[in-house]
Amino acid sequence: MNIDKMKKSIIDEVENQRRSLKEISRKIHSNPELGFHEEQAAELLTDYLKENGFTVERGICQLPTAFKAVYGERNPSIAILAEYDSLPEIGHACGHNIIATSAVGAGVAARLAVDEYGGSVLVIGTPAEELYGGKIIMAERDAFSNLDAAMMVHPGTTDTATTEALACHTLDVEFIGKSAHAAARPEEGINALEALLLSFTAINSLRQHIRSTARIHGVVTNGGEAANIVPAYSSGNFIVRAADDAYLDQLKEKVLDCFRGAAKATGAEMRYKWDDVCYSPMRNNLKMAGLFADNMKILGRNTSMFEPERAFGSTDMGNVSQIVPGIHGIVSIADKNVLVHSPEFADAAISDRGIEGMIDAAKAMAMTVTDILSDSGIQTVIKEEFYGSAQ
Repeated sequence: MNIDKMKKSIIDEVENQRRSLKEISRKIHSNPELGFHEEQAAELLTDYLKENGFTVERGICQLPTAFKAVYGERNPSIAILAEYDSLPEIGHACGHNIIATSAVGAGVAARLAVDEYGGSVLVIGTPAEELYGGKIIMAERDAFSNLDAAMMVHPGTTDTATTEALACHTLDVEFIGKSAHAAARPEEGINALEALLLSFTAINSLRQHIRSTARIHGVVTNGGEAANIVPAYSSGNFIVRAADDAYLDQLKEKVLDCFRGAAKATGAEMRYKWDDVCYSPMRNNLKMAGLFADNMKILGRNTSMFEPERAFGSTDMGNVSQIVPGIHGIVSIADKNVLVHSPEFADAAISDRGIEGMIDAAKAMAMTVTDILSDSGIQTVIKEEFYGSAQ
């Protein structure tokens, strides 16, 4: 079967799944589950994949809600990644119900390409993207080894083939001071809150002299107990982001110097801890991204290679993209004035427009899998781009 006929069959197959995918998406959306607790979502997704001929392994990487589903036995092996955790309070305001259902829909449709051209397609369930970087843990445990490509699509407000995501590391800081009566004996105290406030001031000054793509932001998590007591304890949570790992390492030291200086100035003791997981920047494979963009255009979506307005964030897909050629596309499900991680975006994720976005994402990913499996020349270009640009 030629590639055009195969893609028509892929589109038809996703349409055949529309009712089932819509129901799975609705159930995940209406029962939001936080990271590492996505029991119902994981069961819905794996049951559907098993019913459609995939060999399913649940609880991979010692994570109960992670899974791997495989169809086919040979190389190349192409993975489609599913996310299905929700946000605290605002549920699926990042649209992970769409990510999950488009992934399984694409996987099931891509069986046709595997049957025709060989290779294998995998759907890998990756929990806890929002708060814990589940893919980072899974990458450390070899979940993405021996893959030839990996892809996923995130809902948003544009149709885009790539995502610009920053390297990211989270920092917890504490200052230990000494309590005293703030009016009667302030000279006896060591003000831990002042140390934290001085740190913020130093970081604000540092921001003037960092690269335009870097970000530093934080919050006070403890600032004292009462206004008439010199605070003996303060704490904050900060995030440092950069476009590459090398600059992130430099920036982390500069940020720590802000805290160290504040500790010296106030006499407070400074303690800190970097989070166990560190997000890597996204390495978009441009050959794969071009295929995805072309397939989205077949579906009537005028898809850009790059985001028209640079909107920096971080994703644990970045860590996967350091191991295997990958893309993190975006499908539009809402107008540009609707913010991701808002109640309005949560509504969009279950709207008719959201369902159409999910269906188109599934079609485009399955067609991209088809392009790769059907052409050894494409496989070579993808590998040469990835290994030629490896740091």
